[in-house]
Amino acid sequence: MRVAAIDQGTTSTRCLVVEDGGAWHVAASVRHGQHHPSPGWVEHDAEELLANVKAVLQAAGRVDGIAIANQGESCLAWDGETGKPLSPVIVWQDARTGDALAALDRSAVQRSKEVSGLPLDPYFSASKLAWLLKNIPSVAEAHGRGRLRLGTTDAFFLDRLTGTFATDLATASRTGLLDLSTGGWSKEMCALHGVPMECLPQIRPVDAGFGAVDGVPVKVSIVDQQAALHGHGCRKAGDCKITFGTGAFLLAVSGSDRPPASDLLPTVAWQREGERPVFAIEGGVYDAGSAVEWAGRLGLFTDPTELSAFEGPSALSRGIVFVPALSGLAAPYWDRQAAPLFIGMDHATDKRDLARAVLEGIAMMTASLVEAASSVTPLGASISIDGGLSQSDYFAAFLAAASNRTIRVPQMHELTALGLAELCGIHVEAARAAATIFAPDGSVGAQEHARYAEAVARTRGWRQGHPASSS
Repeated sequence: MRVAAIDQGTTSTRCLVVEDGGAWHVAASVRHGQHHPSPGWVEHDAEELLANVKAVLQAAGRVDGIAIANQGESCLAWDGETGKPLSPVIVWQDARTGDALAALDRSAVQRSKEVSGLPLDPYFSASKLAWLLKNIPSVAEAHGRGRLRLGTTDAFFLDRLTGTFATDLATASRTGLLDLSTGGWSKEMCALHGVPMECLPQIRPVDAGFGAVDGVPVKVSIVDQQAALHGHGCRKAGDCKITFGTGAFLLAVSGSDRPPASDLLPTVAWQREGERPVFAIEGGVYDAGSAVEWAGRLGLFTDPTELSAFEGPSALSRGIVFVPALSGLAAPYWDRQAAPLFIGMDHATDKRDLARAVLEGIAMMTASLVEAASSVTPLGASISIDGGLSQSDYFAAFLAAASNRTIRVPQMHELTALGLAELCGIHVEAARAAATIFAPDGSVGAQEHARYAEAVARTRGWRQGHPASSS
């Protein structure tokens, strides 16, 4: 069997063709535009994303099945009769609904965690969908005419590609509108946010089938991070992976029961047809690869290869610290008012020191997620990582030291696509067998962790009285 595994991500759309036994090749990769019409706003053009999905699928050639990974929390509104987008895609990074959520009663915060497992944060889809209905007249008009459809990007793609208005349980668990105890949309959460439940897609198991494109079945649809979790081979409680893309996303399998309340988030990892859901705990860093790209635009480095190795003591050990809070702080802080920070420089500090501090800051923030996860589910001795930053030996080694865990970097780093293919039934174990191992060396200790924690504390709430520049 040959599967077209499409990873529709925050910055690009990629398609890998994966065959039985794990043989694979990249069929195509297309970048798309990022739009920032106001401070804190991040948007995509829905038609551009759909066109790119079609283009990479065409480049795949003859396949027996299609699997699609989506961005997770990014969402939009469209006309159910014409399929025309009525809004841009509001991306998961977008913070426009922060003030509206902050105005809700504290009891609403607690109920959201109890019902959906998620805090009231603009990261998730619920408040974004409500914003569309309140602020875009054509969305409200379509609702009044009974033609409105609301959902995450997967539901839009499937509706346009196959005529199937559906999402999977794992994606639904990222909206803030799902009742984790029932696996269905929550009337209470929909009412809290002002999202009409009748406009939301049907929820299905990950492998229940989602229609066909030119006769080829769409076998699987799921969130990109959950697909990557599967692709890393994580199956039993405590198995953990971290993907470093635009952000950094830690997921650890917790088992068949909803995990207990903690600083991290309960989420559905996947649900196969006829089986109980598999749960995971999740934590994220909003800015990982995006922070590195930002550092490149500032001129701290000119080529990513410059980030593979550094000489001498770490920047952190010399008191030079970076906190990657360009979009605020995610778990466990949930502070959209936090701002990025460089601290500890002197006249001798150069751009190599600052570039190094960027990598170390992302690693330290990620290590705090590992610590929080281990307090909920005992983690294994090693953690598997993928994504752009995983290709930096310096970053992987520093993360091993900061987390005091062995870090495993599979040589096949397209783990989202691998997970998609595996969920379709393809055997891919051989493709992820080879890996580079980084063991902790004791170079990051209590002093460095305390120093970093102090820097994080200094970022908190900065934007409250100092709004970000629109430039």
